Amino acid sequence: MLLKLIACNVFLREACLCVSRSPHVFDVEFTELGEHVHSDTLRASLQARIDAADSAGKAYDAILLLFGVCGNATVGLQAGRVPLVLPRAHDCCTILLGARERFVEHFGDHPSTPFSSAGYLERGDYFLRVEDGENKLFVGDAFAALVEQYGEEDARYVWETMHPEPAEGHPAVFIDLPETAHLGYAEEFRVKAAAEGRACTRLDGDIRLIRGLIDGEWSAAEYLTVPAGQRITGVYDYTEVVRAGE
Repeated sequence: MLLKLIACNVFLREACLCVSRSPHVFDVEFTELGEHVHSDTLRASLQARIDAADSAGKAYDAILLLFGVCGNATVGLQAGRVPLVLPRAHDCCTILLGARERFVEHFGDHPSTPFSSAGYLERGDYFLRVEDGENKLFVGDAFAALVEQYGEEDARYVWETMHPEPAEGHPAVFIDLPETAHLGYAEEFRVKAAAEGRACTRLDGDIRLIRGLIDGEWSAAEYLTVPAGQRITGVYDYTEVVRAGE
């Protein structure tokens, strides 16, 4: 297959490794880590990249999006003549862990827990959850569903009631993938976390979702395929996450 891969550069090392081993032919481009903070801007950027690939005159079999819902940035993206494929994941935490079940196991009760990986230390701040002036990025896109149901202000109240801030000193999590463990970032993260008074918990990562996307192993349980002309819509549960719609 001839495939177009559009990915966040938090996955640059892992994606390039999988592309090098894949039987398929790729054109690849990366967005900058941190664009998810402004979901409307990232969505517009992704749609422009999709449209450019769609009209490039190449016979792509699919356009692969190595993103989760990412603060609703992928919700609303539309496939042109080429189908889109993306993991069923709320954010990169699930992708780095390799399965939705592992995200629920380790983060389901505390979705605001700060986490990191080699890509975060190379490309940006050491954990995902960030502050943007007065606006917080709420990790876990169930927040977007609350906004639709209650409006922005009430949704924040409901979210903060259901998901209180981690206590001071609450462990920060480093997701350590075997393919990048030799870089020593787990120890660098431990030092950064300690400087903020946090303990550090290490979790084993797994590139299986990245590898499956790139190798074309798109089971409906783990990947959404968006047919030509349809859009990505949000479900915001821990099973389906996203679906295709008109």
